[in-house]
Amino acid sequence: MTQTNPAETRTRSHQEAVQVLRELVGRPEAEFHEGQFEAIEALVDHGRRALVVQRTGWGKSAVYFVASLLLRRRGAGPTLIVSPLLALMRDQVEAAARAGVRAVAINSANQLDWEDVSAKLAADEVDVLLVSPERLVNPVFRERELPELIRRTGLLVVDEAHCISDWGHDFRPDYRRIADLIRQLPDTVPVLATTATANSRVVHDIEEQLGTDVLTIRGSLGRDSLRLGVLKLPDNTTRLAWLAEHLKDLPGSGIIYTLTVSAAEETARMLTERGYDVLSYSGKTDTAERELAEQRLKDNQVKALVATSALGMGFDKPDLGFVVHLGAPSSPVAYYQQVGRAGRGGANADVLLLPGAEDRDIWKYFATASMPERDKAMAVLDALETASKPLSSPALEPRVDLGRSRLELLLKVLAVDGAVERVQGGWRATGQGWDYDAERYARIAEARVQEQDLMVIYQETAGCRMEFVTSVLDDPDAHSCGRCDNCAGSWYPSGVSSEALHAASAELDKAGVSVETRSLWPTGMDRLGVPVKGKIPADEAVAEGRALARLSDLGWGGPLREALADGTPDAPVRDAMLQACVTVLKDWGRPPVPGAEPWNGESRPSAVVSIPSARRPQLVDSLAQGLAGIGRMPYLGSMDLAHFHDAPGRRGNSAYRLAEVWDRFAPSAAVREFLEQNPGASLFLVDDSVDTRWTLVVAGRALRQAGAGAVLPFVLAVAG
Repeated sequence: MTQTNPAETRTRSHQEAVQVLRELVGRPEAEFHEGQFEAIEALVDHGRRALVVQRTGWGKSAVYFVASLLLRRRGAGPTLIVSPLLALMRDQVEAAARAGVRAVAINSANQLDWEDVSAKLAADEVDVLLVSPERLVNPVFRERELPELIRRTGLLVVDEAHCISDWGHDFRPDYRRIADLIRQLPDTVPVLATTATANSRVVHDIEEQLGTDVLTIRGSLGRDSLRLGVLKLPDNTTRLAWLAEHLKDLPGSGIIYTLTVSAAEETARMLTERGYDVLSYSGKTDTAERELAEQRLKDNQVKALVATSALGMGFDKPDLGFVVHLGAPSSPVAYYQQVGRAGRGGANADVLLLPGAEDRDIWKYFATASMPERDKAMAVLDALETASKPLSSPALEPRVDLGRSRLELLLKVLAVDGAVERVQGGWRATGQGWDYDAERYARIAEARVQEQDLMVIYQETAGCRMEFVTSVLDDPDAHSCGRCDNCAGSWYPSGVSSEALHAASAELDKAGVSVETRSLWPTGMDRLGVPVKGKIPADEAVAEGRALARLSDLGWGGPLREALADGTPDAPVRDAMLQACVTVLKDWGRPPVPGAEPWNGESRPSAVVSIPSARRPQLVDSLAQGLAGIGRMPYLGSMDLAHFHDAPGRRGNSAYRLAEVWDRFAPSAAVREFLEQNPGASLFLVDDSVDTRWTLVVAGRALRQAGAGAVLPFVLAVAG
């Protein structure tokens, strides 16, 4: 019997892999980076499970494309890639097509194409199939398509694998299902997990989920092409002024990251008015508009996209010239992931952080958003276990006091834990039960706080910034970069001209956002003792209103957050804030908000009424009195309280909030007398802030039933 020489076999495998690589990239001189062939060899020749932790731009996609083609040549089925973002899928499908790899994707944007995709799979015309993690919980896909896909899969790739870890900066509940998928695969099917952002704790967590005998390949995370810097400026006005004055000096085109959607929209609007070609980009942006914005940035047709973290993993522009952060991400790990968008093609890129005073408050909110609360989780399970049929999210809201987004996130967590499952028509309990892992969630919460503290230390450090970030990521090769502002001195201007400050101040002083009206009652209100359903009758509805600003706005958002904070004593409205509100009212008829409706002559308010406030009576009363005095209208005082809860608080989801305020308000004697003398008169309805809008709807309904014409709400702040 002829003995196989392992060295000769490895040489042949290497030669074949190099040839495939050269065909893929179209360069006859191409060679593997250190670690690439080792990962390919483990997958193709040994059927192992491998984790690759390498910096952005290292070539992780080359590993799974080469491995896929080699496995296909040996008779294996198609590669299944679980990919978290649509942008990532689009880029990977395009890259695969250029390299001669037959790749298709199925996700929320093209789910109607599944029949065509399924036909191609059946005809063995697909080398790589990319799916979103959400597809793994789709009932039809899970029951009809996934079993056959598992049977035929030749290689499973988990891209951006830090998402499967509780400790990863971008943990996603749907990603936890991948561990179940791995367990269903035959032991002979190789599995590859890749990420650029994982510290040792995340690596260990991923290794445990991949199974036994995992080959982990970690490379240096240092990015010699990036020049990091931190510029501390006193306030939002100065930060925006700096950006407006110096954006033109940053190289090429790039990304400006913000922490909230409203900050992205506001910054993009200001920069556009200053003559820059920029676009806002967030989770609210339509899919088609996202694709267009990404392409315009790739083609250097815009100076920048002003984006939330929605533009992150998977966006590939090798020559991206800069990344600026207006507000710091909540951890150095998340920061590294975002700055990794720049300098990928070897060209130098500038990275500048402009931290904000509000950063910690924003971090705190998002850090707890994915944590299930024990009582809420048990309420969901009780509701599903006692229901005679599956329940949708809207149907669960009257049964569980959670907002829609948090309710759906909780359902995903429970589904990953096996307690509930998504089926046709909604969700149902599996009967497996569920235990609240308090210790685990406490550890995660503690880790989040530690990450936030590290981000503050990063801003304060006098040492090399790149070395700090890569050390946090447990890079054994972390070293001084010699390029950042601490190593080589500040490379960015720190001054801001008075003209730029004035322009930024004028932009941030702009006030006025729409308060949309409600047209439908929440479903299932009879379960909470509220006898309404369907459409809100036109003669009981309030009109579209106005607010000074959103709490998350860069301009008036800061003063409003301070005025409405739990620790701030109740006090009369400040003169500057009142004058800004007057400006909003003057502009109401123009209107300043696209799509907003101005009042007409018939609905112009004749008097002012306020919502009775338990927490801020001075603030609400002074605001209403001030608007009435300046508008030369009578102030009729606040409405009467028909009943009062000990813990009002704008808490809970839409249904519970409506139940809490239902029939609470009644027109006062002064209001009734005014309406008897002025039947059909329109009224201003004033409050301090609005979230679900049901307080305004219920109070306005009572005024309409008492004989008021249009009821026009006005509040200081819109939550969110």
